Amino acid sequence: MASENTRKWAIIPEPNSMTVGEGTVLLPYAGRVNESIAIGDGDFLLAHQLVADIRSATGTDWDIATGDMWSGFIRLRIADSWDFDSQDGGTAGAYTLTINTDGITITSCDFEGVRNGVQTLRQLIRQNGAVLPVLQIEDAPAYRIRGYYLDATRGRVPTLAWLKQWADKLCLYKYNQLQLYIEHTFAFDGMSETWRGSSPLTPADTLEFDQYCANLGIELVPSVSTFGHQYVAMRTQELRELGEFPEDADRPFSFIERMRHHTLNVADDRAFAFSAQLVDSYLQLFRSKRFNICADETFDLGKGKSKQEAQRVGVATLYATYVGKLCEHLSKQGREPMFWGDIAIEMPEILETLPNNVTLLNWQYEPEATDEKIQLVAQAGAKQIVCPAVWGWNALLPRIDDAWNNIARIARYGLDCGAEGMLVTDWGDFGHVNDPRMAVPGMIFGAQYAWNPAGNTAENDLLERISRVEYGDCSARFVALLRNASAQAVFTWRELVEYLELDDDTGNCNTDVAQTIPCLADRLVDHLSDCGNAMTVREARNRMMRNMATTIERIPQANRALQQCMVDIAPIAAHMGNPGITAAVRIAMEGQLLLNRAGFALAEAHDVRDAHDAGDWRPSDYRALARELECWCEAYAKEWNATSQPSELHRIQETVWKAADELRRISK
Repeated sequence: MASENTRKWAIIPEPNSMTVGEGTVLLPYAGRVNESIAIGDGDFLLAHQLVADIRSATGTDWDIATGDMWSGFIRLRIADSWDFDSQDGGTAGAYTLTINTDGITITSCDFEGVRNGVQTLRQLIRQNGAVLPVLQIEDAPAYRIRGYYLDATRGRVPTLAWLKQWADKLCLYKYNQLQLYIEHTFAFDGMSETWRGSSPLTPADTLEFDQYCANLGIELVPSVSTFGHQYVAMRTQELRELGEFPEDADRPFSFIERMRHHTLNVADDRAFAFSAQLVDSYLQLFRSKRFNICADETFDLGKGKSKQEAQRVGVATLYATYVGKLCEHLSKQGREPMFWGDIAIEMPEILETLPNNVTLLNWQYEPEATDEKIQLVAQAGAKQIVCPAVWGWNALLPRIDDAWNNIARIARYGLDCGAEGMLVTDWGDFGHVNDPRMAVPGMIFGAQYAWNPAGNTAENDLLERISRVEYGDCSARFVALLRNASAQAVFTWRELVEYLELDDDTGNCNTDVAQTIPCLADRLVDHLSDCGNAMTVREARNRMMRNMATTIERIPQANRALQQCMVDIAPIAAHMGNPGITAAVRIAMEGQLLLNRAGFALAEAHDVRDAHDAGDWRPSDYRALARELECWCEAYAKEWNATSQPSELHRIQETVWKAADELRRISK
């Protein structure tokens, strides 16, 4: 057996059973992959994946064939009989992989299993080239459904080319489901006022991507908001009357209000017609029988236009009736409804009304989450998929520790409670400032724990394996350095947005924003009763920055540590041969340095810091800092274009420009 300490390669997800033998196997310089036609891989995609990786790693070209008359050093097979069971008692996705001097054989009882075995072999080839270890693997997933959920609506719409790259990566790590989150960024007929200027995805994009995912063994599940999260639609001239608060439709755009005020008035019969139109047109573009209607965070339900109806029947009944009606509408068309479980869990009586074919998407994102909510759904007898998060939202750098803690816990809880799968979420709150490439470590955490939640995989060990497998980093330090850099985010994108949006664009304090900031929410009512006046912008910002005083003290030290991370990671990145991720990481780190400095300057402007103790950032430097922010924003925009359509990049830019203007103002 090879020692774990001396092995220079890794496999993610880690196989359940692996025996490493003595010696190595040299791949032929002119070999062949023989893929059985019984696998059902019509285009022989799996064989082509292996040939492409062999060419990339060794420079040699291999042949592809099928049938018993053709030899193959690598053989992909469907078993005549199968006695190896996966952890959930089934066989879906299970495979065996044998590497010895006689050749390489991958065997399974289904296409997905062969696909999974091929991905394991691809990882070995990428790390070892033509010289592979002798080994025997018997492997199977814990969760039947291993999905990824990507926000494609709240600021960033991915290009189709990048979506295909992401699907390729999900395949490599054995995911078998993908959902794109859509609010207003799809070109629905008759809704151009909603999606105009958002770089919407189109039916043609969806048909092409659905086929692409299917070829990779990934189910592309339609997901569209049909109840809450209708902020953009409810601000249009044509649809505003369907919202709970149509009188607010002309308020200035706000990242924070977009997260709070967005609920349909379901007491209006026209609301169901609107939702049904979205569902009926969207589902026709997908081969999946599943459909996610979302229906989460309906914060305004029963507070505006539907208040009278909510008082008559109750908010829980109002919610359950509408969701039940949508689920029935889907069921009649042979679809299996899914929706987010936050409202149903807050009002457990809703759980008792769910039809048998409905799956609850039980999201919990706390790093220290408990199993209480997952147990609650299991005890109610409802089908559920557990949903942790990659923790990238509202930030330039991913919170890797939080992602690992959250994903590892939720995966174990779900397995213990009989969940049908795990759906790892990747959100873009506050304009989707987070580069999607920054989510890769969190995505791979999800791959590992959806496959084997019960394993004792330490975080640092997994970071090293990700560095080797994903980034080709022989030092195995890249992801740990990225983790260390993210720990230096003191004044984040979220705090900058909160600070700026406390001004409602008329010079008055935006109380809707203030209510989302804990240090201000409790003070708003007290201030009005004490002074008889609403809190001013200056007072709100003062309180916010003073509440951060202890945190702000860390900024000089944090920036020194962040700069050291940049120094340490640069030579590693230079040898990885991946200029895309190198540029993305550099831009994110430089941006966080500037955010920290901006936070320090704003704190000083509110007398949280004394001018004589301001270090390198004195008032006379604020204009220079403003210029640095603007220059950084241009570089950030170029990186945005590497993965995304223009979509709402302009909102990110406008926020940075507002920050720069504020710095110039306080320098006077």
